[in-house]
Amino acid sequence: MTQAHLPRGPVMADVAAFHLTDEEKQRLQDPAVGGVILFRRNFENVAQLKALVQEIKAVRTPELIIAVDHEGGRVQRFIDGFTRLPAMNVLGEIWDDISPAAAREKAEQVGWVLATELSACGVDLSFTPVLDLDWGQCAVIGNRSFHRNADIVTELALALQRGLNKGGMKSCGKHFPGHGFVEGDSHHVLPQDDRSLAELEAADIVPFRKLSAAGMAAVMPAHVVYPQVDANPAGFSAKWLKDILRHDIGFKGVIFSDDLTMEGACGVGGIKERAQISFDAGCDIVLVCNRPDLVDKLRDGFEIPTNPDLAARWQYMANTLSAAGAQAVMETPEFKAAQAVTAGLATPKDLANGVKVGEAF
Repeated sequence: MTQAHLPRGPVMADVAAFHLTDEEKQRLQDPAVGGVILFRRNFENVAQLKALVQEIKAVRTPELIIAVDHEGGRVQRFIDGFTRLPAMNVLGEIWDDISPAAAREKAEQVGWVLATELSACGVDLSFTPVLDLDWGQCAVIGNRSFHRNADIVTELALALQRGLNKGGMKSCGKHFPGHGFVEGDSHHVLPQDDRSLAELEAADIVPFRKLSAAGMAAVMPAHVVYPQVDANPAGFSAKWLKDILRHDIGFKGVIFSDDLTMEGACGVGGIKERAQISFDAGCDIVLVCNRPDLVDKLRDGFEIPTNPDLAARWQYMANTLSAAGAQAVMETPEFKAAQAVTAGLATPKDLANGVKVGEAF
């Protein structure tokens, strides 16, 4: 197949299995598409993953940006041949039980290992860190959160971000302005958080504000409604994305929607309506996962909004460390020591938990 030279569009799609089908190659050449998100179903082993990434990147020029939800704990898409990453609350426990300095050091090492191992496979981005606070009542967040305390979450996320950057990878904070207080899982319902903006500002928004000031590259909003602020879920709300995130907080990076096929996104119409509302609200890039039929529907007759900054925003998310460079780093004693430390933090419960196939987080 001849490689096409096409601009990267504002849709991030996915693929079904270990290799691209001819239909997928055609779909990924559509100008609406700019990136691909991978899942557990796309991973057999490291060699296969590297081949799939190369196959995707050979489809067109400039290359599609490749992302994955690879946080640690129960949200780690690639396992065999990768260092098992701890759930982030393990780092919060180290902060409480040992020392803040030890927790920061280990958080940076985890971020470095996470990013470098993905970079060696040609993956550009992991949607991490989770900046949600652990209020003890949201099962879908739970131990994915560093801590209940907003300042501790901030410090550990900053350390993880340093490690990610060292491994050539940008950071993506989620789920703005905070998913940890609600009980519902937005994969299945549309949760509602009845707190005021002042209450959110005093706690959940703190990590987003501080990470933004420290160069956080991307944000993913929550499929959660905060009715005291706006009637729309945050990812469909210009109040949240344009007024608060962009204008008040001053965030300059990329805004990804969360998956538009999640139940929390389904109350606002069909896929074209959801995408249009997301773009109007301020999202730069929308995710459409596990439903190639909806990607095709979105491609069919949908007027993709003109965003003069999109090319630069996509390029900004590209990995800055080549696969060969990352592989060389992985052979160093310093990196092998960081892998050992990281693997030692993963608890038996982390290791026993399976990865849910097909879910975006």
